Amino acid sequence: MAKLGKRTRAAREAFAGKDEITVEEAVTLIKANANAKFDETVEIAMSLGVDTRHADQNVRGTVSLPNGTGKSVRVAVFARGPKADEAKEAGADVIGAEDLMETVQGGTIDFDRCIATPDMMPIVGRLGKVLGPRNLMPNPKVGTVTMDVAQAVKDAKGGQVQFRAEKGGVVHAGVGKASFDEAKLVENIRAFVAAVSAAKPTGAKGTYMKKIALSSTMGPGVTVDVANATGN
Repeated sequence: MAKLGKRTRAAREAFAGKDEITVEEAVTLIKANANAKFDETVEIAMSLGVDTRHADQNVRGTVSLPNGTGKSVRVAVFARGPKADEAKEAGADVIGAEDLMETVQGGTIDFDRCIATPDMMPIVGRLGKVLGPRNLMPNPKVGTVTMDVAQAVKDAKGGQVQFRAEKGGVVHAGVGKASFDEAKLVENIRAFVAAVSAAKPTGAKGTYMKKIALSSTMGPGVTVDVANATGN
């Protein structure tokens, strides 16, 4: 068994016995123990009472975090002509059509968000096996298949986070940086939880939000009280 480092041991000791605490307490604890040599991301993991094998229990959506993510987001846009120009003016990092498709097929994916105009979907559709597993496939349900590419680019770069329940009904995302002010992190977390709550599918039965945990990139996780996180 690998020997734990001094920093890891200290963090685990600080988190020991902490369970089902308030969001505010969790943020304070996480910030105090985020001691890596880089600005760690504060991450949320939510266990939902859904079975994603059923179409009426899928959970997905977007939320614009009020204080941003603290992350620089690279955005790719599949568009031609005036729409490509709009995307460029809005700050898109990668823009193209068939040429971009070939680049992605060749294994180069140097972007964090992918947007497409509707007429580009026959081309983008060929990339489903590549972009799908990375949660990068444009989808009209989350606003990434749109004619308003400028707004979509601005949203992506301004703190909008996409979420989707994966196998086992787990939703996870980054909700800020450890360097953020505590109040701003709490506000971001509550906004994210509210968005997932609002995305409750019609087929969900029983308890929808079963467990919520927070952590930093390199730190231990801590569960928070669901009622406190949802404001109920």
